[in-house]
Amino acid sequence: MDEDKYPSESGRRRFVKGVLGGAVLVGFGATGSAVVNSATSPQGAGGGITQYFGNTLVDGPAPRGMPQVPIRIDDEGFIRGIWPTVTEIQQGGRTVAVAEMELGGVTYSSEWFQYCGVQNAEGVVPDADQDDFLRYTNNPPYEWQETNVTPGDRVNISDFDDYETWGNNIGEAGLGKPAVAEWRSQDVEQPLPVQIIRSPVVERLAADDEWLAASTQDGVIAFLNKCTHFCCVPGYKTTEQSARFGASDLVYCPCHQSVYDPFTIEQQTFVAFPRPEE
Repeated sequence: MDEDKYPSESGRRRFVKGVLGGAVLVGFGATGSAVVNSATSPQGAGGGITQYFGNTLVDGPAPRGMPQVPIRIDDEGFIRGIWPTVTEIQQGGRTVAVAEMELGGVTYSSEWFQYCGVQNAEGVVPDADQDDFLRYTNNPPYEWQETNVTPGDRVNISDFDDYETWGNNIGEAGLGKPAVAEWRSQDVEQPLPVQIIRSPVVERLAADDEWLAASTQDGVIAFLNKCTHFCCVPGYKTTEQSARFGASDLVYCPCHQSVYDPFTIEQQTFVAFPRPEE
């Protein structure tokens, strides 16, 4: 079994579409779903079985892909993460606030991000006072970001003008230009880490996909940058080590060698943690 958990340096095991664990959860069916939902949310707000769209796990010990952060670009070119509309629902006999909306034919919810301790972040509270702009982080892994922008600046589409040719000698050039950012990060102790890629691949895919057309713009795609294995921070073209695992053009987590395909987005399932009591 151990040989299936970590990618070998040759003949990597590739995971098929779907989610290890997600398939098991789906197998509970409609009645089992309600039982699991109540059992996994005894404290706090929200949580339970959650369907989301995220990048595809290709290899390694992570149980599933990382959730996508839908984005919009304003008239000045600044990139925002879309935060769902805040509503109130009845759950476990209580009224709780949930951020949820229909987007691209999908129910998009703040519960997509309730794992790996992120459920405790101030920005995941549905009605948190945030402007939702993506902002550059300190100590980025990309030279262009280190030299051309300032931490805390809002991310602008113009920073990615060379996305069709950009490269850093890791994998193939021209697949997309990346950056790392924070989301819902104003005056909070725990910002949400986000990986951004502007790619011609995303532009092509969005032309024929309702969800990607609604959740990306001008080739820009973003996702919560928390590995679903042990909550490490992966990266797209951040380390030459990724080549050893066939991941030069994929998202690679150097801690335990989980690999994600940022250009294959699919619906997945997991049990979201509840937020702390408010």
